[in-house]
Amino acid sequence: MTTYNRRDLLKLAAGAGAASFLAACAGPGGDSSTSSKSSSELSFAHWRAEDKAVFEQIIADFQKSKNITVKQDISPSNDYQSTALQKLRGAAIGDAFTAFRGAQFLDIAKAGVSTDLTGQSWLQSYEPSLITAGATGGRQLGVPYQLVFNTPLANTDLISKAGLGEAPKDWQGFLALADRLKSQGVTPIAWPGGDAANAGQLLNVLVVNNAPADDALGKIETGEHKVTDDWFLTVLKQYAELRPYFQDNATGTSSDAALALFAQGKAALLATGSFQVAGVRKLGATFPIDLLAPITTTADKAKYEGVFNATFILGVNAGSSKKDAAQSWLAHLSDPAVAGVYANGTAQHVTVKGVEYTNADLKALAPWLTRKTALAPRFQFTNLDVRGAVENATVQVAGGKSPEQAAEEAQKVIDQKKK
Repeated sequence: MTTYNRRDLLKLAAGAGAASFLAACAGPGGDSSTSSKSSSELSFAHWRAEDKAVFEQIIADFQKSKNITVKQDISPSNDYQSTALQKLRGAAIGDAFTAFRGAQFLDIAKAGVSTDLTGQSWLQSYEPSLITAGATGGRQLGVPYQLVFNTPLANTDLISKAGLGEAPKDWQGFLALADRLKSQGVTPIAWPGGDAANAGQLLNVLVVNNAPADDALGKIETGEHKVTDDWFLTVLKQYAELRPYFQDNATGTSSDAALALFAQGKAALLATGSFQVAGVRKLGATFPIDLLAPITTTADKAKYEGVFNATFILGVNAGSSKKDAAQSWLAHLSDPAVAGVYANGTAQHVTVKGVEYTNADLKALAPWLTRKTALAPRFQFTNLDVRGAVENATVQVAGGKSPEQAAEEAQKVIDQKKK
């Protein structure tokens, strides 16, 4: 797990202050090697239904310039995680496609589905340090497009009403904040414990300052660490301490239900990440949003203030008969002007250089680009069964099981799955 290189991140920030960005002059990102004659329909497979309208806008402009139509093939994130490889391998969908960082990207690459993009001129549009998750074996097989923070969203109005001048700097301070919020009739933390794709986002921030090493979570898979180790038991015990501060039936709550609870101002924190800001606004929320990560140690032992991820990895299907058109689509998305349309329309920071951020939420979250954040550790797993066992242990504890019992049961599953 790595942290942001501050110098690379500051390239994204503008001189007008940490909360604003300066647009850089950049030429089009299109690749002249792609075919402009094809008028056939290109399939673009992804999981972000909330981005559909913005992509349609981008597709309309792309079609005018390239005479290539693009059809979005969108699946829910859970389904995409489990079925995308099978569909991509047969080229049923996804002439161009996306992949989650970690296990899914590596599985798709191992299956030979990803076209080698190394040397494409449009790769120069990206911050080099932010697209390493799309490279393996010395080849650039995909390009992470989104720069997100897997750190809880905070309703700063509710946090302020609880009398907090600044974010808590240690675990006891975080619990004290949760107590104050609860005493005011507010659910401290909305957590989608019933949605496997998003329940594990909270694990990211609870692990980073507890782990003995940055890559410790991934090493549970190799057997170098176990969920019965003291450091991971500490994580599970903290889930137990958070039980009173989750909403009722937290382990059965869907992502949409947790999102609604937060958007309606009934919960102070949404334990997912910045990728859900647009969803909150779509539900009509107008309150100011920031990020607030629980610091799980004492202040002097905390290495990180939060968690980030570079994901939504763009790729071209090696089995597609429309690879040139698919690369032309990725080149179009890589144009800083187009990336700006995507970023501001979806409230997502991107890995493309020279993008002008005009969205108010992106500006508000801009200071996080230069804070000490860790690369989201839950994506260190290459075996999704092992990751599932680890994350299920946290859900079991949140639901009332003892940390020790949940850890022992999970470790048995892990030992079987990693053989």
